[in-house]
Amino acid sequence: MLIAEFTKNKIMLLEKIISISGKPGLFKLVSQLRNGFIIEDVTNKKKVSIGNSSQVSLLDNIAMFTFEKEVPLFEVFENIAKNNDYKETISHKSSDADLKEFMLTSLPNYDTERVYASDIKKLAQWYNILQKAGYITPESFVKAEPETLEGEPATEEVSIEKEAKKAAPKAEKPAAPKVKATSAAKSAPKSTHRKQG
Repeated sequence: MLIAEFTKNKIMLLEKIISISGKPGLFKLVSQLRNGFIIEDVTNKKKVSIGNSSQVSLLDNIAMFTFEKEVPLFEVFENIAKNNDYKETISHKSSDADLKEFMLTSLPNYDTERVYASDIKKLAQWYNILQKAGYITPESFVKAEPETLEGEPATEEVSIEKEAKKAAPKAEKPAAPKVKATSAAKSAPKSTHRKQG
């Protein structure tokens, strides 16, 4: 599966779902330990711990190639869900021809050279695991609406600024908070110096 970083349009129900290299199925991140994580199998709800050395992929960070851009995996899941009325889809064990047809209906302009048969099988398998576990519902794909200032029409700048503020505690978007913290830190010593002098 092809990976790209995506931090916008997070889907709350699905954003903590992970795949672990070498382990079949999908898991939900429950909590962080000093030297690893507690995870829960989405199918049987069994909780286990894994070490920091485990190769983990957040489904929220995975995308699929089209000829124009990379499409977040959850958008592809949403297309599959709508095409199947939020029910189970084709089996990942289907023939390559059937899987290609499934892919064309799920992501019509997918890059046929960079999205492999193994990626399509994994897509179908992951979708069906999540669907059986109750994660695929119309509510699963509702995106949070961007906040706007009262009385002002929504603009791209306002929503981007709000998204940056929301993401501030995360390590992925440190740029905006660092700039503000740096300017505040520069002015702080001056005012302290004046009080002492």
